[in-house]
Amino acid sequence: MILHNFLKQNLPFDVNLLPDNCYLVGGAVRDILLKRSRSYLDLDFVLPHKPIETAKIIAREYQAGFVVLDPVRYIARVVFPHATIDFAGQEGDSIYQDLARRDYTINAIAFHCREGVIIDPFQGEIDIKKGILKMISRDNLADDPLRLMRGYRQASQLDFTIESFTRATIKDLKELLKNVAMERVNQELAYLFETKKGSYWLKEAFKDGLLDLCFPSADEKMVNLLANIDESAQFLSSKYRSNFPDNYSWYKEAKLACLTNQNPSIAETELINLKYSRQEIKSVLTILQFTNNLTEIDFQKNKRKQYFFFQSVGDYFPNLAVFALAHNVSKDLILQLMELYQNPEDAIAHPQPLLSGKDIMKYLNIAPSPLIGKILTEIQIAYIEGKINNKETAIDFIKNNFIT
Repeated sequence: MILHNFLKQNLPFDVNLLPDNCYLVGGAVRDILLKRSRSYLDLDFVLPHKPIETAKIIAREYQAGFVVLDPVRYIARVVFPHATIDFAGQEGDSIYQDLARRDYTINAIAFHCREGVIIDPFQGEIDIKKGILKMISRDNLADDPLRLMRGYRQASQLDFTIESFTRATIKDLKELLKNVAMERVNQELAYLFETKKGSYWLKEAFKDGLLDLCFPSADEKMVNLLANIDESAQFLSSKYRSNFPDNYSWYKEAKLACLTNQNPSIAETELINLKYSRQEIKSVLTILQFTNNLTEIDFQKNKRKQYFFFQSVGDYFPNLAVFALAHNVSKDLILQLMELYQNPEDAIAHPQPLLSGKDIMKYLNIAPSPLIGKILTEIQIAYIEGKINNKETAIDFIKNNFIT
């Protein structure tokens, strides 16, 4: 009844457009049974005949987006403003054979859309109620080794456990992960970085050897720091609630910095191999390169050093702050710097020049040169140190220090 009502209330098209033998399958069925709400609808239907033609008819009827994802396996997608609906050809001679090829029992449940009947040959509903992930077969996991990592990801997202025999099988098959494109592995890791239980399951994946391929430098101490990262992020988020998102995704690079080699050049190679974006790599390298600045004895009182620190770190600072707190850098120092960073008018973290390069060329009567940048920097530092306070005193500063 719950599945029937869900389709009736949420399907973005008339259910009567579905053929007689049409099944809702996969994660959508699981999530509906779990009563997990989604702001964006993502449904998968399996049809024994003409899935692409069915998708095309629905898309045309509702002027929705339409694309053929896989002409060989007969998979097409219809895109609505708040929903993505995939239609796929049934694998095998029956829905039972189709379900038998899937990864875990909780994902091998189908709902006959017309007859209102649940097809559950592997007792996935029972496993849903128990909160466990159980494989359908060893061969199914081996056929697509990404399913190995997906087990930890789904356990994290659903707050489930992995059944012991299934977990032992995953561990036994872990070497097969090297046959999976890194882009696909990276996507599963992204889910783990961004969910509440992600750090726990990353730690468990490390124990089982599944992170060896992705993070060859990671050791137990580094992995254990993931919990500290979460605690640090939660502390900063609660203290600066209006400035940080209420989720686990904003500090992903701080977690990445825990798992990669602590040598920035080696870390860069690891992250490139994992197909991370330039921005993500830059964030991790910045964290690794500049966290050590915060351990310098005079840093907390040295405005010059703080100025150059923020010039180098920029908007990567929140991630760096999380990483630094997790690595026992002084909380007082982090809060001091966070106050500077949070203030858009702060001259150390967000400097606004008193003079322009053109002003300096005019007053010194010189052509463009690296000296101009040096003078602009020294003016800014003199300002934050209280030696000058406006344009006029900045000009006097130039005359006294750069004109002979």
